[in-house]
Amino acid sequence: MTPGRLRRALTRNRAATDPAADDPRLVGRTYAIPFERIWQATLGLARSRRGWTVLSADDIEGQIRAEARTPLGFVDDVMIHVMLDADAQTRVDLVSASRKGSGDLGKNARRIGKFLRALDERLGSRRR
Repeated sequence: MTPGRLRRALTRNRAATDPAADDPRLVGRTYAIPFERIWQATLGLARSRRGWTVLSADDIEGQIRAEARTPLGFVDDVMIHVMLDADAQTRVDLVSASRKGSGDLGKNARRIGKFLRALDERLGSRRR
């Protein structure tokens, strides 16, 4: 782990995707696949994740709110946004935030990265 990543792991308890992220796990996804297919795959994946509970899903707003319980019993909040971008491509972005503590030891970034890799697999798509 680089010194910068270690510092972030000890001082941040939130991770979010960003097209300009220096961490490749946090870049988010853009797919040339119709919104409905992405929405169904994303919602199905969120519902099937171990330790996750989907609290709400609104396909009009393109938002899924979930809680993710860690093996130690901590509860983290996950927000997933599925939307069309300016080029009519379907975009998926996530935010994962710990409810307690000042550092997450990188757990939120790992959660986002694992979710996006699983979504790529489910869709049979490579990252763009």
